[in-house]
Amino acid sequence: MTQTSQSNPNWWREAIIYQVYPRSYLDTNGDGVGDLAGITEKLDYIASLGVDIVWLSPFFKSPMKDFGYDIADYCDVDPLFGNLADFDRLVAKAHSLGLKIMIDQVMSHTADTHPWFVESRSSRDNPKSDWYVWADPLPDGNPPNNWLSVFGGSAWQWDTRRKQYYMHNFLVSQPQLNFHNPAVQQAHLDAQRFWLERGVDGVRMDACVFHFHDRQLRSNPPALVRDTSTVTDVNPYGMQAHIYDKTQPENIAFLQRVRAQLDEFKAVSIGEVSSDDALQQMAEYTEGGDKLHMAYSFNLLTPVFTAAHIRKQVEDFNERVKDGWASWSVGNHDAIRVMTRWGGPDATPALAKLVLAMQLSLKGTPCLYQGDELALPEADVPYELLQDPYGITFWPEFKGRDGCRTPMPWTAEAPNAGFTSGKPWLPVAEPHRAANVEAQDKDPDSMLNFQRRFIAWRRGMPQLTRGEIAFFDAPEPILALRREVAGMDSVLAAFNLSNREVSFDWPESAHATLLDTHGLPGQASGGKVTLPPYGAWFGALPASR
Repeated sequence: MTQTSQSNPNWWREAIIYQVYPRSYLDTNGDGVGDLAGITEKLDYIASLGVDIVWLSPFFKSPMKDFGYDIADYCDVDPLFGNLADFDRLVAKAHSLGLKIMIDQVMSHTADTHPWFVESRSSRDNPKSDWYVWADPLPDGNPPNNWLSVFGGSAWQWDTRRKQYYMHNFLVSQPQLNFHNPAVQQAHLDAQRFWLERGVDGVRMDACVFHFHDRQLRSNPPALVRDTSTVTDVNPYGMQAHIYDKTQPENIAFLQRVRAQLDEFKAVSIGEVSSDDALQQMAEYTEGGDKLHMAYSFNLLTPVFTAAHIRKQVEDFNERVKDGWASWSVGNHDAIRVMTRWGGPDATPALAKLVLAMQLSLKGTPCLYQGDELALPEADVPYELLQDPYGITFWPEFKGRDGCRTPMPWTAEAPNAGFTSGKPWLPVAEPHRAANVEAQDKDPDSMLNFQRRFIAWRRGMPQLTRGEIAFFDAPEPILALRREVAGMDSVLAAFNLSNREVSFDWPESAHATLLDTHGLPGQASGGKVTLPPYGAWFGALPASR
């Protein structure tokens, strides 16, 4: 565990986040859906990984059309996951293990069953009539502008009660809140305070660039460069430059209000940034110490796996930001699992080890996704078992997000790999069963035990947890970098992002001392570094050089 916030106010910069998708972690009541009690039962396992913060995807009351990202009550637990007492037990157990709990705050929209929206749509003059984004039709009956939904089609839905359109950036059943209304902002701050007072240590702000919209409802222009980092190329959403439907300047002041409240509780925040220029938004939202503590984008959640791409993301962020902070994520509940996305159908655990070592060597707070510590590949979910409405809409070219959300495999012996005694909400993939926690726990060479060892080693390396970063020119597929803290030896690191052996000249390596190989047995001799397939090399360079 990193130093506490009392002794190190920037402890979160040295921390590691582990994301839990509650529906798929562990089911304790046999209904086929994971629950809070299941997470509590597995907190000892999570602590054994060496992580610091547990990010819980939404567990609030919801009709579950978007599996919890459509919230109907911000201050209660959905019965599917348990109740508030279950949550309190989870927090208490986590804190006893030195873990901090981060909850998912979905502020930009609600479920259409939320009492706020039920009241708002009932008339044009009720107390909450202006809590959502409503607009009259154009004279020909069309929506007021060309804004699109991320999940397909227009961002506008006709409502017969008010005889107006309401805006939705995602599903039709996820109406967009009107953040220009101060009462909406305050309602969210009040809900956030509810959880902070229950002992929550941090918040992950979902879709945080979507809070505000252009008051004039101006149409977006065509995109000069199509955005494929956030959406696939079969989705027309990427054909627009999204300059009016999100990333509005008013969001800065709201994030400052959020930060002020978080600071009262010494709680931390991380924002999900999905925009045409995500690195710029990450910089704006984290600099100055008065908005988000850190932010992540989808820039490393794409199929692009090259040294040049990874280097560019880190360097561009560092060039733009003054004193903000990035969180680098290579996997989460919205992206094809990294083993498949970067390794293809025949990826081996060696790739998973290399990716983890590389991710944890970048400057920023790493965010890890459940199951990646087992090197799980993307699950193949047949169409008839799909649950994700996003995937159902864009099938078959885009299969949605179910393949990265299937249940955690705990043991090969029990039904459904130990996830549930009932019928799981998504099927357990057979390749996952073989990669189960119990088997990997017993295998010293497994990905699971590699992750534990590497995280423990990194914790004792201040250069990797808080040092500055610089990259060296190296041929593809090699990513070579230096991490340094004033007055300490620098750490040199080189990573082979391919499945073939590579060598390159690196004069600085001739003066470095080999550090732990971590089973990624790269070698350096006479200023030349040789890396086996998916291999890495770490060296200590004296501070005087």
